[in-house]
Amino acid sequence: MAESFPPGLQGRLLWAIAIAFSVFQIATAAHFVDFPSQVVRAVHVGFLMLLVFPLIANARRAGPLVLAAAWALALAGVGVALYQWLYYDELLLRAGDPNRTDIIVGIIALVTVFLAAWAEMGIALPLISGAFLAYALFGQYAPGLFQTRGYDLSQVIEQMAFGTEGIYGIPIYVSSSYIFLFILFGAFLEKAGMIKLFTDVSLGLVGHLLGGPAKVAVVSSALMGTISGSGVANVVTTGQFTIPLMKRFGYRAAFAGGVESTASMGGQLMPPVMGAVAFIMAETLGVEYIEVIKAAIIPAILYFGAAFWMVHLEAGKRGLVGMSEADLPSPRRALIEGWYLLLPLAVLVWLLFSGTTPLYAGTIGLALTIVLILGASIALGMPAGVIRAIVWIGLGLACAWIFSNDLRYAMPLVGGLVGLLVLANLLTRGGRETLRICVDSLADGAKTALPVGVACALVGIIMGTVTLTGVATTLGSVIVSLGQGNLFLSLLLTMVTCIVLGMGIPTIPNYIITSTIAAAALLQLGVPLIVSHMFVFYFGILADLTPPVALACFAAAPIARESGLKISFEALKIAAAGFVVPFMAVYAPALMLQDGGPLAAAIGYWPAVAYIFVKTVLAMGLWGIAVIGWMNRLLVPWERVLAMLTSFTLIYAAPWSDGVGVVLAALFIGWMWTTLRKARTA
Repeated sequence: MAESFPPGLQGRLLWAIAIAFSVFQIATAAHFVDFPSQVVRAVHVGFLMLLVFPLIANARRAGPLVLAAAWALALAGVGVALYQWLYYDELLLRAGDPNRTDIIVGIIALVTVFLAAWAEMGIALPLISGAFLAYALFGQYAPGLFQTRGYDLSQVIEQMAFGTEGIYGIPIYVSSSYIFLFILFGAFLEKAGMIKLFTDVSLGLVGHLLGGPAKVAVVSSALMGTISGSGVANVVTTGQFTIPLMKRFGYRAAFAGGVESTASMGGQLMPPVMGAVAFIMAETLGVEYIEVIKAAIIPAILYFGAAFWMVHLEAGKRGLVGMSEADLPSPRRALIEGWYLLLPLAVLVWLLFSGTTPLYAGTIGLALTIVLILGASIALGMPAGVIRAIVWIGLGLACAWIFSNDLRYAMPLVGGLVGLLVLANLLTRGGRETLRICVDSLADGAKTALPVGVACALVGIIMGTVTLTGVATTLGSVIVSLGQGNLFLSLLLTMVTCIVLGMGIPTIPNYIITSTIAAAALLQLGVPLIVSHMFVFYFGILADLTPPVALACFAAAPIARESGLKISFEALKIAAAGFVVPFMAVYAPALMLQDGGPLAAAIGYWPAVAYIFVKTVLAMGLWGIAVIGWMNRLLVPWERVLAMLTSFTLIYAAPWSDGVGVVLAALFIGWMWTTLRKARTA
């Protein structure tokens, strides 16, 4: 049984439920069984409720009464799912006219989701969602612009607890369709040894540099981000190695935790998997997921580049040297030994860029990862040499033949191949151990998906309220009026909203609330829609590092043996240079590979992208120098102010500001070079 589940009979039962959850999601994704979308969403939420309450009660060592209440709530959640499933046709026929039983079931659905979110992530998000729900019920008493025509209880309950709005809206659709599969994909790759491969490559590449251990954390988290879109999951996987490593080489515990938290949160922005928000964004905007990847790829590189740069500056300021090259693994050898682990990731990228849906790509990527694990178990059980090579070649040819067929038949063919490999593994002791690992991966993946799923269910209430009342338009007009048509001021207000919300809720609800409020306002000011959503997404990630909640930082706290609050303050400092990127993207959308505007018309699209990229790197670099106060020597206050002013002028995209910024940058770099040269010759 997976170690992350409690011991005893309850633990075994919850472990079995988690496996059933994963099997259900795989079966519906692969179309081995077909249900209406509404039923899939309802069963998905039912499984979430069935696992969340007992797992949290066991984790908190609750007494018999609390444990009984937890199971009662769990079963109530299952009852709601069964009601939606069994009476699906009848609910469709009486849509708009719910009966008394429908309203009672709807209230139970709302209560269980609110309590699950409270238990899982604290009171902040339930309070915010509760405020939106109260607005839907009592908006007719609101003042001025915010007054609604009023909606009765049955109308609000139907909006929130039935149909494809509210709890079962776009966020839970994305959770049940895409997010769960990609979390399973990452869980299986971790079991296959991907973490060791990423760690060895990172150590070999940057471990010997100035501040090497911290740079290893940044690089390994960036690599880990390609298969895991969860910041907290990245912290507890790569952080188990990188945080103690940094502490051993002289880094303060808070700084070590801050580096890992900052780098791990970037996993939500790193293609191809990204975080749950990316899938929600694609569905909300009605664009293909590949368009979101295209918009995110340069900001993701810049995010990790900014973290790497801040680590370098901090290491130089504190004199933290790198590791001995003799003690480091060879990245070339690590890739030679583990290259095959990259195959499922390569297939996933190929499928996404070839135009298939994320659902199909995630299902095939997961299936091929399982093929890889089970096939490796069989191959390793064979004598080394020709026979082992024949097994690998046979598996490769089988997969190639599957993909040479019509894509409609690929899913059942891959399923058949997995079935044959399972039977083959049952015949050997090592194979049976491998199968246990795969089963545990199913359970661990389901458990990892719980916080995301619960958050998606609850924020659906916010979206349901916005759809019902039209409050987003009102709030957008308020932002525009406060900004008085000034784009920079409107961006600052949006950023502050993201940061404030980040003090209480995680990235998904943060994105949904702020994009609902701010995206329309920014669109009125000429910001392309996908850029405005990415702006909010980016600051939602940075907001998740802000105290007092800072989930990633508190996940790092027990590993670093330091206060989560101290870690979050360090994380904000490390992420400071990253604050430049979203502002630059708004003023120059080419940074997100969108329309290049007048600059692209004048010099060409790709030269415009290159120009904006270089300018952003320069602005980030100067901002980092100003924040840390070091560049091969300690800076005096006026030098830090000059670096900061230069960065600001480069952020503001206008011909005059670019000219001033380049001149100031040249002056600053020239001054630093001259003073450092004098210091060396002295």
